[in-house]
Amino acid sequence: MHENQIASEVVDACYKIHTTLGPGLLESAYENVLAHELRKRGLSVACQACLPFIYDGVELEAGFRADLIVNDKLIVELKSVEKVAPVHQKQLLTYLRLSNRKLGLLVNFGSHLIKDGIFCVVNDL
Repeated sequence: MHENQIASEVVDACYKIHTTLGPGLLESAYENVLAHELRKRGLSVACQACLPFIYDGVELEAGFRADLIVNDKLIVELKSVEKVAPVHQKQLLTYLRLSNRKLGLLVNFGSHLIKDGIFCVVNDL
């Protein structure tokens, strides 16, 4: 499955979850529900995946933790805040670069409308 198809499934699942549960829950609750919803759709999901990266020729284990990695291709970072800050998108781009992945989604379940809380971040590799 291509990254764009995976992203489409994630967006659809986020819409379903947000319209069912609404905003205001903890990020961890949305993470668990989204992982469940994506697995129901036949996608593989790694939660709180620790991804090592190479720095100065050394592999460092304490790199970062991605909220979700879907089908080993798409990084999904979740928030449950009133407003996403620019640093959140920069953080996701750094995760994409360090893991050599192309596409990520930043999803803020705290948004009044979920369509206003989903941001696509692309690593130009």
